[in-house]
Amino acid sequence: MTQTESITARSGDVTLAGEAAGDGPLVVLLHGLTATRRYVVMGSRLLERSGHRVVAYDARGHGETSAPADPGAYGYDALCDDLDAVLDAAGGGPAALVGNSMGAHTAAAYALRRPERVAALVAVGPAFDGPRHDAADLDAWDALAAGLERDGIDGFLAAWRSGTAGLERDGIDGFLAAWRPAVPERWRETVVEVARQRLARHRDLGAVAAALRVVPRSLPFGGMGDLEGIAAPALVVGSRDEADPGHPLAVAERWADLIPDARLVVEDEGSSPLAWQGARLSRAVGEFLAEAGHS
Repeated sequence: MTQTESITARSGDVTLAGEAAGDGPLVVLLHGLTATRRYVVMGSRLLERSGHRVVAYDARGHGETSAPADPGAYGYDALCDDLDAVLDAAGGGPAALVGNSMGAHTAAAYALRRPERVAALVAVGPAFDGPRHDAADLDAWDALAAGLERDGIDGFLAAWRSGTAGLERDGIDGFLAAWRPAVPERWRETVVEVARQRLARHRDLGAVAAALRVVPRSLPFGGMGDLEGIAAPALVVGSRDEADPGHPLAVAERWADLIPDARLVVEDEGSSPLAWQGARLSRAVGEFLAEAGHS
């Protein structure tokens, strides 16, 4: 069995909590907004078993990591500073960065900011497609934050369900229904159950609510053209819109087109997203890292 050790890193007034396992070239896992470190490769240990040292950590205000004193300090500059601190604690790198959604944006931003520390990049489910802040989108994120603050996990899920089901077409729910495309019935209960499980892993739901308000208003980099400046080899993992409309396949395709040394992988039609399948995702990442020489 792979032995896991706890690690901590200090970034400003935040103490980042994480874990490390395995030996070999460094791989760092970065999760998405409202998730925790478990929700990148879903607990799979294939990367450690294939000869990598894997570090996973909770983003600021998430999981077991502390919240910043400033409730506005959740933007991508701060998230990149946190990754810098984690890499220092893990031995410095260079590392392969494997990020999901917010984590994918952070990893790409960091690859532009500190290219000497990035050996390879895996962007799972990127959603950022340019510096646009749509008012309805932001109101929807704020509604999720308000539900979380008001009624905890049930409040968050009630707001989310209102959007996906298209109920109550007025006020906040009207914004949500317009903003959040419906998840097909076959996936809906799985998505809700996973959301409930991962929200239960946070020690401070108020901090997660603060992140829900700030991260969507923050820009990881100036525009999509900046992706052309990423020097590391990259794997972009897309999801088909039927199952995961919040991470449009067209965005993943554009990332793969713009990053100079990148390729795209997507799940088979009719299958659940590769991003949801920890073992299969880990296998794809491991094969990519071997091709990139980070093994």
